[in-house]
Amino acid sequence: MPQGDYIELHRKRNGYPFNYFELKRKKQARKFHNHSRVAQTALGIKGKILAKKNYQEKVQMKKTLAMHEESSSRRKVDDNVQEGAVPAYLLDRETTARAKVLSNTIKQKRKEKAGKWDVPLPKVRPVAEDEMFRVIRSGKRKTKQWKRMVTKVTFVGPGFTRKPPKYERFIRPSGLRFNKAHVTHPELKCTFNLELIGVKKNPNGPMYTSLGVITKGTIIEVNVSELGLVTPAGKVVWGKYAQVTNNPENDGCINAVLLV
Repeated sequence: MPQGDYIELHRKRNGYPFNYFELKRKKQARKFHNHSRVAQTALGIKGKILAKKNYQEKVQMKKTLAMHEESSSRRKVDDNVQEGAVPAYLLDRETTARAKVLSNTIKQKRKEKAGKWDVPLPKVRPVAEDEMFRVIRSGKRKTKQWKRMVTKVTFVGPGFTRKPPKYERFIRPSGLRFNKAHVTHPELKCTFNLELIGVKKNPNGPMYTSLGVITKGTIIEVNVSELGLVTPAGKVVWGKYAQVTNNPENDGCINAVLLV
């Protein structure tokens, strides 16, 4: 068994200490007090960073609560009885008016907007620069070390030509240039071999995005015209985004999930 599982093994054999869960509950209860104390005593740039982080968390929590809140508010209509005849369009008005249908529509639109960029892998492992690039020594006496070779899978586009060696800063090996990906449609439960159009965003940074580096968690654009997807207006969808779910440099292929 793995070397780091000795704690789980000991718990399986001997169980937990008699007061383990009580101590865990108290620690969880103290956590908020400790967080409050640190927030009140932090000074300088650390205090500013902490206050900004707490503010962003609070805003995000309020947005999430407002998005999922079921609004079924009732409001009273004036009880004053009008004199004279009532118009036909006011005959079916009741004493209370519900605002539920409108709020449900707004809530659904908000959910769609918020879930538009939900990705299958929200958190990915950051890739260090030493892992991404390899130093290439060049020159007559191998003294120049300003070139870098990309060690990950890349996409360069159909009309790509390399720069002259004198001006080339990053070398993308032809053996690691891919132009197709295995894309799975989450609703159809089918996988298609689709052509790549471009790299939308690499989570490790904008430099890797501009270089076309494809690592785990990268958002790529694929050509879905052969799937026959159409918009509500009836137009054929040409390109859609997908997220890479594997390590292409290890597997020799790109596996991705379509963002629908």
